[in-house]
Amino acid sequence: MMSVEKSTGSIRLVLVIFPGALGDLMCLMPALIAISRRYPGASVELMARLDLARLVVGRSVVERGHSIDAREVSDLFVDESSGGARRFFGDFDRVYSFFASDDSRFRARLAAATDGEVSFHPFRRGGDGHVSVGYLRAIGEDGLPNDTRLEPMPDDLAAASRVLAESKCDSSNLIVIFPGSGSPGKNWPADRFAALASKLALWKCASVVVILGPAETSIEPIFRAAGVPVLKDLDLPIVAAVARLAAGFVGNDSGVSHLAAAVGAPGVVIFGPTDPVRWRPMGPSGDASVRVLRREPIDSIEVGEVADAISKFVEQRLT
Repeated sequence: MMSVEKSTGSIRLVLVIFPGALGDLMCLMPALIAISRRYPGASVELMARLDLARLVVGRSVVERGHSIDAREVSDLFVDESSGGARRFFGDFDRVYSFFASDDSRFRARLAAATDGEVSFHPFRRGGDGHVSVGYLRAIGEDGLPNDTRLEPMPDDLAAASRVLAESKCDSSNLIVIFPGSGSPGKNWPADRFAALASKLALWKCASVVVILGPAETSIEPIFRAAGVPVLKDLDLPIVAAVARLAAGFVGNDSGVSHLAAAVGAPGVVIFGPTDPVRWRPMGPSGDASVRVLRREPIDSIEVGEVADAISKFVEQRLT
């Protein structure tokens, strides 16, 4: 069965299939917003890694999330389908897939699973310019990203406030440090982050907290030894809310730095081998609220440089 294009006004249910990690998804946000505006009144749903789909539901234009590991997706790769793919995808009037765009069998079976229009777009398209611009161009939108906001819910902010209070951190003058990333080669040394935390804590009595992900437990003792409060095992919505409450953040080129920027936190992002022209985190109205420090090797960036950079962003709020 061939998919057919429907008029914009008749489209009520839109699905975006996206396989990326947290930073990738934050770069997709302008495209998701553009898709939502393209179909006024339609419900935009996201099929992604389940924790990421849940993160954006209700905090962005996405109204419902689905796991990309669902059986209905697996059915599109097998010779004998149970019919589940048709029952699920057949509800959608429009599907944008950034997943398996180079797999001809997947493309054909997804198109056959719905009567709506289906388009396929490369994940992490090559070329110059920021990744978010590439996603916009992939769906036929020109121009620069002008809206990337992720909006924490009241419950997220309340939970973040409780977590900070339990750690005796003052949210009114808080600086959040994200010392990890998905690749060790992109990380500024953990002992530099610990020294930065100590320096910032003395600077105008700022309250500093380190947030660690599951893969970063090995560096926890470095911060504990320096007397820096550590938060770990937090769900992504609470991490986002902590960033929203903060006066600023410092992090590597990482998904959580993208997340912090997306909720509106000003910050400094440290780059080494990766290209900030392509990967810098962007705030809700562009990148003016994010300062990039880049040098190779990354450990040649000094603590004082980072402290001076973040102070320019948060000093007004802390005085």
